[in-house]
Amino acid sequence: MDDLTIFTLDGQGHSAEGPGDGAAAAGEKGAAGAEGRGFVWVNLNFTSAAGLAWLDGATLDPIAREALVAAETRPRCTVLDEMALINLRGVNLNPGEEPEDMVSLRLCVSEGRVISAQRRPLKALDDVMAGLRAGHGPAGPGELVARLALRLADRAEPVVATLNERLDEMEDRVSDEAGADLRRELADVRRVSSVLRRFMFPQRDALSTLEIEDFAWLSQRDRSRLREATERVTRLTEELEAIRDRAQVVRDQIVDIRAEAMNRQMLVLSVVAAIFLPLGLVTGLLGINVGGIPGQEVPWAFWAVCALLLVICACLIWLFRRLKLLG
Repeated sequence: MDDLTIFTLDGQGHSAEGPGDGAAAAGEKGAAGAEGRGFVWVNLNFTSAAGLAWLDGATLDPIAREALVAAETRPRCTVLDEMALINLRGVNLNPGEEPEDMVSLRLCVSEGRVISAQRRPLKALDDVMAGLRAGHGPAGPGELVARLALRLADRAEPVVATLNERLDEMEDRVSDEAGADLRRELADVRRVSSVLRRFMFPQRDALSTLEIEDFAWLSQRDRSRLREATERVTRLTEELEAIRDRAQVVRDQIVDIRAEAMNRQMLVLSVVAAIFLPLGLVTGLLGINVGGIPGQEVPWAFWAVCALLLVICACLIWLFRRLKLLG
């Protein structure tokens, strides 16, 4: 990720990348293209010395500058005169990172200039820059914002699809097992989907807000593309909600399976206790230390008692099987 990247676009699909002169860096009309149709896109790393130096030299409203370098952001769109302050989020596809640790992208958009600020690499931003370097530049600031929003949605779709696939696999496995591994995996899917959904909802609202604002630099084509980006984000949000609901159903199935297994175990213990209860009563009565215990002088009395206990045990087992409490 470069600390400072500047694109000068002519509004007809052509762009030039470079440090730019003072006028282009300031975003003045006429420096970007003929008849004021072009604009300048400045992308910077606001944690770097070069990025902060550019911000210090730019003619920015203090509110806009603070929004670009804020420590924590949530997706939103704020109107400041003829300027839009937009915060977006993209899935973190950097090596060794978790996708749900979403990367923030702060935008300050006005006629003739777009400033984007970030502190971590963002694949969707690289995609848009690659398109510009290939000669596919946007016609205006609104189209650039729409492209960024669409690429953010494109990069998020495989992550959401992976969550769906993991959940499909768990739904197939839940009938056979409900072990700790499955529960941990389900908890991870629920956590990831919840985090993504928490940022997708306000991102949809931010794009919808930008679409309906009456900016002169927003053409009807730009609004159509913003509407498409909003619908894409809405669809991803709905899929994340469906994943959350499906995960809850899988969790309920796991809870039911575990409860049923526990009930079976408790039933077996109860039946075993019920079988040995009368046997314990008989042996307890014969073991009391008082006079009059029958069979004290009879040699075969012990075996007779054992036979009686076996008969009682067999009768109880037959009864419980008849009641379908065993077997």
